[in-house]
Amino acid sequence: MFSIDRLRALAAVAAHGSIARAARTLHMTPSAVSQQLAKLEREAGHALLQPHGRSVRLTHAGRVLAAHADLMIAQLVAAQADLADLGNEVLGPLRIGGVGSAVRTLLPDALAALTAEHPRLTPTVVDGEAIHLLPRLVHGELDLLLVESWTTRPLAVPEGITLRTVISEEVYVALAENHPLADHTAVDLTSPTDLAALTGTAWACCPPGTEAYEALVQTLRTRGIEPDIRYLLTDHLTQLALVARNLAACLTPDMSRCPTPPGVRFLPTRPALRRDIRAAWPTRAQSPPVRACLDAVAVADGDG
Repeated sequence: MFSIDRLRALAAVAAHGSIARAARTLHMTPSAVSQQLAKLEREAGHALLQPHGRSVRLTHAGRVLAAHADLMIAQLVAAQADLADLGNEVLGPLRIGGVGSAVRTLLPDALAALTAEHPRLTPTVVDGEAIHLLPRLVHGELDLLLVESWTTRPLAVPEGITLRTVISEEVYVALAENHPLADHTAVDLTSPTDLAALTGTAWACCPPGTEAYEALVQTLRTRGIEPDIRYLLTDHLTQLALVARNLAACLTPDMSRCPTPPGVRFLPTRPALRRDIRAAWPTRAQSPPVRACLDAVAVADGDG
């Protein structure tokens, strides 16, 4: 019988491509993950990993077993949800992940109301980007996500994940007050003059692979501009600090505009660019705590 912890280690290596990254995701040391995998290889009777440069990659047997591991972990998550549904009580752990702006803006009021009504509930929160959080949701390490989806970069999720839009907001181009476009009423992405001004502009943005980065690149490339992204910063407020000193421009969703440093102008785009914050959870694992949290977030956003 294979240990679920060892199968989870194999699935993490398959998802993240290395033992070191898998260890960080599982909150283990690389040595501990390697030991789990060595034991799993002995149990399986097959080599599951092989050296690949300074890292490793799965053998054919490793890929076969990792696919089964994904199915078993998903089934275990579903079983946990079924047990939670037996009493329909909102109690126990609720593991939430979300992009920083959504965590800062939507979660504090929602969690305050939720824990006041359900004192036996124990929520935990980690911030991050969809590219890192979705694998943890799929593998049962998180119960609920608040992630972003942009009009020019719709969020793609694995099969078996349900999405619900929590809030839809306008996205602005943040510019220094002495930028050539700062006195405009909007940035017209169909105007050759406006596009020419953006061509010589440096940008601050979240790191590559994030939805925000890909949305910025997609937005400008479709207009014939290769963005000069010089500052890779996860925090929107840090991006705005650079904008205020005329070092860069950035795309700023409405909920991230406050507090605004002096000297920053926010211009809408034509056509309008929007960002949705979406809740994501395993379709078969909508437990009472997840349902209660979704309701609380809707109330905190003013929809309840």
